[in-house]
Amino acid sequence: MVDELVLLLHALLVRHRALCMENSRLMTQLRLLVCERATLLRQVRRPNCPVPFPSRFHGESGRLPEFVVQTMSYMLVNDDIFCNDCMKVAFLISLLSGEAEDWVVPYILMDSPILCDYRAFVEEMKQYFGWDDDDEDEFDDDDDDEEEDDF
Repeated sequence: MVDELVLLLHALLVRHRALCMENSRLMTQLRLLVCERATLLRQVRRPNCPVPFPSRFHGESGRLPEFVVQTMSYMLVNDDIFCNDCMKVAFLISLLSGEAEDWVVPYILMDSPILCDYRAFVEEMKQYFGWDDDDEDEFDDDDDDEEEDDF
């Protein structure tokens, strides 16, 4: 009985190791595909686009609002290309470098759900790189108060 359990445990450990190696290989492929996708998106420049191609974001908190507006404007004009949140986030990632690129790598490695949620991704950027939404929050609170008064 003990020998059978030892053999079963050994077989499970061998299988676990094989699965871990396969998972590692797949994660490496995923990272390469995400980088390739970002590179391809970076090359998407419409010849007659009225909105200039956004500049790269290196992680400067003072530039984050400008970066978000630039990318939103570009994606809005090219909404046929950026038709879902995954494409929008991939486009943003393709424009990150330096500290900003270092910041996004863990999200890619753990295949975070925010990689397919544009609003959540931008909110994470705002929290990390600093973007004070106090004025907007106060405005939103005022709107909520007005809605409550209507009922």
